[in-house]
Amino acid sequence: MPSLTFTEAQLMGWLAPVWWPFLRILAVLGTAPVFSARSVPLRTRIGLALVLAVCIQPALPATPMPALNSPTALATVVQQLAIGVAIGLAARIMMAAVEMAGEIVGLQMGLNFAGFFDPATGGQSSTVGRFYGNAMVLLFIVLNGHLMLIEAVAASFVALPVGDGTTAALQRMPLHELGGLIFGYGLWIALPLVVLLLFVNVVLGIISRIAPQMNVFAIGFPLTLSVGLVGVAASLPLLDEPVRQLLQRLAALYGVG
Repeated sequence: MPSLTFTEAQLMGWLAPVWWPFLRILAVLGTAPVFSARSVPLRTRIGLALVLAVCIQPALPATPMPALNSPTALATVVQQLAIGVAIGLAARIMMAAVEMAGEIVGLQMGLNFAGFFDPATGGQSSTVGRFYGNAMVLLFIVLNGHLMLIEAVAASFVALPVGDGTTAALQRMPLHELGGLIFGYGLWIALPLVVLLLFVNVVLGIISRIAPQMNVFAIGFPLTLSVGLVGVAASLPLLDEPVRQLLQRLAALYGVG
């Protein structure tokens, strides 16, 4: 019986069009919001990465086919993983901006102190910060952020083709500029509540001067907490606009229309 034989070039010709997108997508799913959650099993990420790589492969440009035992193949693997991690981190910056807004609001409300008694986080995040983070996850899905992220990965193969080199590819991704979005958008989201709570503290200061016998500390915390909760509830419908702008910044970074 004739035996089935194939060469290394033929093997790479079959695997390369799917292998390189698979590595980049798997790195994205391991670092991006929602997909990298602990509730998503590793097998699910691997299977989803393989399915996405097969689906987007016909729309991708031609990929190089280096020998499996060559240094070029190892460098290409490192490039794909580095680009995928960078894309996932860019998406995670959006969530960090919203979580920072929650941390600022929680600090003004006086709830950050309660985080020191939370054994789950050990004071690393406040209740308001986690609440804003969960709201960001819901908005990320409602605004089709997960679909935009997949589209950004597909577009990255045109903007950052396979085989250009890891350093050259990462230089085109200004992650240091995106880091400034954490503070800019975080302060923008938290600014209305910060001004509202600052006004409450000013009023409490005036009351303490007018009526020194009143215990401001006894009424200050319940008042700021109540006003803060009302402000959070009133400002939540306005959270979609900064999140939408963050998604647009991410899409523009990779040339997604």
